[in-house]
Amino acid sequence: MKTKMETTDANTGASTDSKDDATGDTIGESIENFWEKPLAELNENEWELLCDGCGRCCLKKFVNVDNDETVYTRIICRYYDESLHHCTCYEDRVNKVPDCLNVKTMNIQLSNWMPDTCAYRLRFENKPLYSWHPLIAGSRSQMEDEDIAVLGKVISEEYVHPDGFEEHVIRWITT
Repeated sequence: MKTKMETTDANTGASTDSKDDATGDTIGESIENFWEKPLAELNENEWELLCDGCGRCCLKKFVNVDNDETVYTRIICRYYDESLHHCTCYEDRVNKVPDCLNVKTMNIQLSNWMPDTCAYRLRFENKPLYSWHPLIAGSRSQMEDEDIAVLGKVISEEYVHPDGFEEHVIRWITT
């Protein structure tokens, strides 16, 4: 398969409830059912809370140049912490990882690589969040039961030579 590398890492460090998982601090105020609003109407806090922390966007990807298909690998950005479900350098991620994309500033319409489960993509397409999303379900447990999160399925890019990325292709993410 002919490929070109397209690595992205646009995960959020925010919790899916009103407390930060790592610190226990309150993240901020949001209106009830804010996830039903169009993306352009979300405030900063609501935008961050919309992310379910699944980690899928932090996986390394290829683009098949023959058919423009996005091909995911099980290789995850070195800064993603599986146990905390977020990026360990979230505020500085675009500086530390030059090809990391800031979902808030990118053109989601042109982002066919985003997983079809991504809340940002769903809301951009004016679709509702899935019932397992932590904002609706109240916790991450349903999301983990549905096997959405990358927990236990990934390997850090620190342990894989870039020439070996194609050996780690996965098929459990659809776009």
